[in-house]
Parts: sequence; structure tokens; C-alpha cells
Amino acid sequence: MVTSATYRQSSVETPAVRERDPMNKLFARQTRQRLDAEFIRDTALSVSGLLNSQIGGPSVKPYQPAGYWAALNFPVREWQKDAGGQVYRRGMYTHWQRTFPHPAMVAFDAPSREECTCDRPKSNIPQQALVLLNDPEFVEAAKAFAAKALKDGGATDDAKVAWAFERATGRAAKPEETQVLLSVLNKHRKQFADKPDDAKKLLAIGDMPPPKDTKPEELSAWVSVCRVILNLHETITRQ
Repeated sequence: MVTSATYRQSSVETPAVRERDPMNKLFARQTRQRLDAEFIRDTALSVSGLLNSQIGGPSVKPYQPAGYWAALNFPVREWQKDAGGQVYRRGMYTHWQRTFPHPAMVAFDAPSREECTCDRPKSNIPQQALVLLNDPEFVEAAKAFAAKALKDGGATDDAKVAWAFERATGRAAKPEETQVLLSVLNKHRKQFADKPDDAKKLLAIGDMPPPKDTKPEELSAWVSVCRVILNLHETITRQ
């Protein structure tokens, strides 16, 4: 089967296919699908190098805001975040409280699990971008991602941007995309150079300590770039 012409044909859209079947009713190409909530988190952790690939075991409790369970009674309880590598386990192992589901999961249409869901909805709402930019899990992933880019991305800013973009999206960045990301880098370099305390506050998010051999202002500028990359449509979409 895998050597057949049907299996081996490309799913890349061509002008002829687009003209003949613009709505893809004939399934001539692959349809883009946004990743499910658990996989979006897993992707960020994997790209950053933080993902804990341990299989099985009890559920885990990642970051949540203070007072998250304040309204729970009988008995009154408080969210106790796990520590160490447990925090970086796959999304499928996240503790699920049906009356207080994980906010980031809800933003990306995870079901309540009160009944079987055969097909999840795929919404597109502003809260999703806010989760990818501001949720501690994603900020920490961006911090680890930035540290890897500075270490493994190459000698120049252009090389580091190219490395990070391809690692997250699976393709090379276009020149105009590179320029946008470089402008973000330069803007935030100046911002954090002017306000070094802001850089320290940003790097304090999450359990992972920042590398000691990198200036906080420089790492924070790259964290801003990596937050943008993790927020890209292509990063959270299966092409």
C-alpha cells in the first residue's frame, strides 16, 4: 500500500487543484487542522526541550493562578502545583477537575469529559492568543526555547531566528518573516536594556532557572521572540 501512487502522492495544494476544488470537497489535498488542546501544550514543551516523555503514572498538576480552587468546598482545598519534571509531562496527564477544568485547555476547546465527545469544536478566539503569550506554561517554554536558540541556533541573530522558526514550524522562514522577528528582537533588546528589572521578572516565571552564562536582558529579548513564534498559526496547526 505504501508504494502505491495514491499513498505517495503529495497533499500540497496546486493552482490546478485549487481552481477545480476550492473547498476541498474532493479531498484532493490535506485539510489544515488546529491541534487539540493537549497537543498544543505538548508542542510548546517539545519545541523548547522541556517535555517529559514519561509514560503512565498518576495525573499531575501544572501551574495555576493563586486561589484557583478557592470556591471549592466539601472539603475546602487548595491547588498544589507539582514540582520538578512532573510539571512538564504531556497534557493528557493533567489533573482534571470537572467543576474547575484547566483554563488553557478550555480555551482550546477541550471537552469537560462529562460525556463522550466524538468531534471537538475548533474555535478561534482572542483568549487563545492570550494563553499562548501569557500562560506560565508557555512563558516558561519560551524561556527554555530562547535558551536553546542562543546555544544551538548559530552565531548571528539571523541564524538564531531561522533555527527557532524552523524548529517550531517545520519550514524555513521567509525573508519578510525573518525581518519581523528581528524587529521584535531589537525592540525588546532596547526595552529590557532600559528596564533590567522587567527582564528579571520575566525570567522568574516558571521553575526552570535561566542559564547563568547569558545576560538577563539578552535572554529576555529572545524570550519575546520565542513567545511570538509559539503563538504562530503554523506552530499550533497541523498542515
